[in-house]
Amino acid sequence: MRHYIPLFLLLSPAIFAQQTKPAKVGEVDNQEITIEKSRKIDLPPATRLFNKIPALKPTAEQRKMTYEFQDRKLTVGDPRITPGVLSPATAAPNETPSYNNYVKLGAGNYNTFFGEGFAGYNALANLSLEASARHLSSGVGPVDGKNSAQDDTRLRLTGKYLTNAFKFQADLGYDRNAYNFYGYSREFALSPGFNPDLLKQRLNTVNFKVGIENANTDNAIDYSLKTGITSLRDRFNASETDWGTNFGASLGITDKVFALLTADAYVTQRSDGPIVDNRNLFRVKPTFKYATSFLTITAGINAVNETDKRQNINNTRAFPVLDIDVVPVGNIHFFAGVNGDIDRNTLRSFLTENKWLAREVPLLNTTKNIDIYGGSKGALGGGFSYEGRVSYASYRNFATFNNNLGDSTRFFVLYDAGTAKVLTVSAQLAFEQKDKFRSSLRADFFNYGIDRLEAAWGRPRTSATWTNSYILNKKLFITADVYFYEGIQNKNFNTGITYTLKPIYDANVKIDYFLGKQVSAFVSLNNIFGQQYQRYLYYQVQGLNFLGGISYSF
Repeated sequence: MRHYIPLFLLLSPAIFAQQTKPAKVGEVDNQEITIEKSRKIDLPPATRLFNKIPALKPTAEQRKMTYEFQDRKLTVGDPRITPGVLSPATAAPNETPSYNNYVKLGAGNYNTFFGEGFAGYNALANLSLEASARHLSSGVGPVDGKNSAQDDTRLRLTGKYLTNAFKFQADLGYDRNAYNFYGYSREFALSPGFNPDLLKQRLNTVNFKVGIENANTDNAIDYSLKTGITSLRDRFNASETDWGTNFGASLGITDKVFALLTADAYVTQRSDGPIVDNRNLFRVKPTFKYATSFLTITAGINAVNETDKRQNINNTRAFPVLDIDVVPVGNIHFFAGVNGDIDRNTLRSFLTENKWLAREVPLLNTTKNIDIYGGSKGALGGGFSYEGRVSYASYRNFATFNNNLGDSTRFFVLYDAGTAKVLTVSAQLAFEQKDKFRSSLRADFFNYGIDRLEAAWGRPRTSATWTNSYILNKKLFITADVYFYEGIQNKNFNTGITYTLKPIYDANVKIDYFLGKQVSAFVSLNNIFGQQYQRYLYYQVQGLNFLGGISYSF
């Protein structure tokens, strides 16, 4: 029999990080489910190492679809896209708006309400202020009405100050995520001790970040320094405070040789009942890069120190960094490399992957002992581009998620304390018809060589996404995507039964129609197949759901 006890949450969108230049060496986000260090087709290799702040009103060229390959974590996040409306920079045809501010309102089935607003102040040439708010709630859910309801609210404030020499930015954010633990059995719901109030959970997250970076492209030295603190607290006073600082710099030694340096420092305290964890991680990664139109070589070392006072851990490791990229002809690249790292696992990062975590989940970092990879990428002409990659990696403390013993409504983190081997084969094909149609198809295949666990609980063997956008007559904007997950296993340790979840097919369509210069209407359909699937064992998702509304720009 399944029972219930409450827990923490954090929603995770399945998204792809995009970069228009090589990844900023100062932005290391090791355990945020999707590693935001993606490989992009760079033709030819760029000499700049940092992305500059995007313009307040992107041009058509800046909005151009870029094809990128991501070296990302094996996410167990919900593959579905939350119903919503794209921001004007990506959702509107190129000739729409000279209006930067907007308000959106919508409603749908499952007693869903949606509201979003954005306002910016750009009167000064070198100063901009932005504020945004977003709310999405469903009064009822797929199981037992309001007992599976959810409510998410987000607030953001951003200030940017730009001079000829540097750019300064400050960000303040607040997220409130409320949900219910509804993965219980029908028998439990009918029992005398059933109390719906005990199903409720709420997560409050406050974050503040400031950063400064070089804005002069003629400088021989490029740099970026960012620091920020995030405070997370749940309904039962479990909390985590995480302070992270990231530094990146590059120096052009010659026109072909560059010296690069990244340094990261994370100081984290997690409190959950009697458990108090003080966990730190420090990283220094010096590398050198040699770049020509034919050959690019990056080589160096990645030195990482992790400490955990409660676990009595003080561990320092050094990993090789080597990446070789060859362009034998045209825009076709062949690449290979080897690297390693210690990936940070925090309460917040685990909640991003699975919001139904148990209390007092143990936190251990995952050591990627070595990752050997290779592949090819390139532009094929006619708007087509591709990338394929094979990776063979060895991990210690490889993290998996499974239903907890004694309470299957909650998920526990199980680590493989031995040596887990993961073979990943990834491929992506993209097509773009400028300013009209964009399409990208990606598939990932995983083979897990688990050492001490029975299986890679909660991890998919296959995942695929197909995303598309189409603009018709500069008034009708359509986006469509399909998600596929297969091979996810979980075990009920109370009964000893192992379940392989049914394959997930999830299709979504969103349509924006511009009624005038300032007014547009939108409608989104999610889970079009109406599949009553479970992404997490015992947690059924919403079936076919829709959201419609209007948007006003000013």
